[in-house]
Amino acid sequence: MAKAEKMDIDEEKSNSELLEETFVKLENVVKALEKEDISLEKAFDYYRDGVELLKICSEKLDDVEKKVMILNEAGGLDEF
Repeated sequence: MAKAEKMDIDEEKSNSELLEETFVKLENVVKALEKEDISLEKAFDYYRDGVELLKICSEKLDDVEKKVMILNEAGGLDEF
């Protein structure tokens, strides 16, 4: 395996892990917002954090979508 390919695989794993971590953080924000005893000020802070996390998720998903590869008829890889 070429060094560049190895770096691409490592980068993809890292991006995937970061995306999963961001989803976990977003899930924690949602759980916090669902609590009945949360103050309006704290809810707003969580909401703002959630919006930022959603932006990050959206950007990461866009990057992943751009890199999705499809096996073509000749057995090569083409970008989707």
